[in-house]
Amino acid sequence: MTEPQHTAATRRAQLEWRWKAFSDLSSAEVYAMLAARSAVFVVEQNCVYGDIDGLDLDAWHLFAFGPGDERYPPLAGYLRVLLPDAEDSDIRIGRVLTTAPFRGIGLGNAMLERSLEHIRAQWPGTPIRLHAQAHLQGFYGAFGFTPVSEIHDEDDIPHVWMRSL
Repeated sequence: MTEPQHTAATRRAQLEWRWKAFSDLSSAEVYAMLAARSAVFVVEQNCVYGDIDGLDLDAWHLFAFGPGDERYPPLAGYLRVLLPDAEDSDIRIGRVLTTAPFRGIGLGNAMLERSLEHIRAQWPGTPIRLHAQAHLQGFYGAFGFTPVSEIHDEDDIPHVWMRSL
């Protein structure tokens, strides 16, 4: 059951947004990021994989924290952005997640809107790519992403590469 729109909007308005390079993250932010990624991708989706892949060090990280304990507020949503490098000329969005207590309030839309606005302002004209779970093609399509690969299996979950110019 979905929350009434006014409640969802109220909950989104209570979020604290943080956009940071890895070197600027506090130990609590790194802990929250890794804990949420483990909870969603490893436990909920039952995927045993090496989440700590070395790419976080050069990535930008978008956090949406919910209200709560000032020292350790609950992480509501997260994604990381990998910048173009010698091996890949596209900006890549990855590790997109919303934690269970914050689902159903439109947080995924808010995170993607916020990240795309920032990316396009900072790196105009650079193509953006992401590796989406296949069932989310419509969601990402609404933001201008189109499939650039066939659907394929990754950790027993159908995925597709999508790109936006």
